[in-house]
Amino acid sequence: MTQSCPNGVDVQQLLATIDAVKGDPALAEFEFRARTEWRSGAHVQTQIQGFSGVKQEDRSRAQPFVLEGDEPPVLLGSNQGPNAVELLLAGLTACLSVGIAYNAAARGIVIEAMTLDVTGDIDLRGFLGISESVRAGCHDIHIACHIKSPASDQAIADLLDHVQNTSPVTDMVRHPTPVHVKFVRDS
Repeated sequence: MTQSCPNGVDVQQLLATIDAVKGDPALAEFEFRARTEWRSGAHVQTQIQGFSGVKQEDRSRAQPFVLEGDEPPVLLGSNQGPNAVELLLAGLTACLSVGIAYNAAARGIVIEAMTLDVTGDIDLRGFLGISESVRAGCHDIHIACHIKSPASDQAIADLLDHVQNTSPVTDMVRHPTPVHVKFVRDS
């Protein structure tokens, strides 16, 4: 890790990006995409490749990322991949980790090591349609951020508060995001 890239983050490039977006807010508009194909039972395969941002289609990914999804046998699956709740929890902690690393670098905070442990507590009666009073999703998500850093506890606490307020995935989990599902008949 070099002084110009604390935590593996090019701070000069980060600051230049922030300045560019301040000068042209349209650069901040992104559309991320994924395509999920049902295989059998609970097994699905998701491909992620293209996205648009900074006023153009990104073509930097020559091959798609492929994610397998499934359920454990106790939930009628065959363990060919994590389930959707686990993937969402992974997305949440991945987003927080990036936010912590980037914002720490911008603040001059060195992160020597970081691990985020996450649990999501869910009552399947909502998903199974057994109870209308039980929500289908997690009723609580707990994240333990294990951070090794020479920074003070207060500096880390302030960093975590800031990151929680700027994390896109944390925002989507904490606040309702409209989800529009439409039927498209394949021929």
